[in-house]
Amino acid sequence: MSHTLHRVGTEENLKHDFVFLCMPSKDINHEGSAPKLRRFFQLCEKNHCVTMGDCRGGNEWYQKEKYHLQDNLEGRQHMIDHVEDRAVITATFKDETDVINMLADLKKEDLGMSIVVSGLVDHVKECCHKVGLEPHTVESSLGRIGRTDLLPPDEILEIATMCGHSMVSVNFINEMIEKCRKGRCTPEEAAAELFKPCMCGIFNTDRAAMLIRKMIEE
Repeated sequence: MSHTLHRVGTEENLKHDFVFLCMPSKDINHEGSAPKLRRFFQLCEKNHCVTMGDCRGGNEWYQKEKYHLQDNLEGRQHMIDHVEDRAVITATFKDETDVINMLADLKKEDLGMSIVVSGLVDHVKECCHKVGLEPHTVESSLGRIGRTDLLPPDEILEIATMCGHSMVSVNFINEMIEKCRKGRCTPEEAAAELFKPCMCGIFNTDRAAMLIRKMIEE
């Protein structure tokens, strides 16, 4: 199961949310895999990814803070330069064309790494077919069972579930939305703050800003 699987949203806003996860296979091809993982990151940048992360080393903001770097761009470069053989790395995308181009680049380079792409299944399949790829396995989220009445509203879950390890708390999301309503920050600034606790880097800040803007304008 992938921690990128259970994102909540409408078909319309999930059209702008794709996650790529790349990893070697332990004890099969992880030794010496760092250059291939680094190349994956480089291809993500080439194809205009929104955010990137290293599940072992932390996202670009965490790298900036840990190593006392100037900004997130330096944090991202440090993450790319120091990726390790056993890393599980990620990137988010907002545009289907970029997803198609990313898949085409991965097919051409044939890195030998395991790739998981999360998104609306019909859209992901269509992107794969456009570059001559057939998904090996398809996983689907079956939703939630139990005391769903205790869950926050869907509009909050749409943001919270973009961090698959639940590191972006509902209270934090509500706080940032309230700041936006009071004009103390922009949706983009709020999204950047919410990204920080998502160590794997799968929190799509572009979609988060879009969702927050819609809430404060209603």
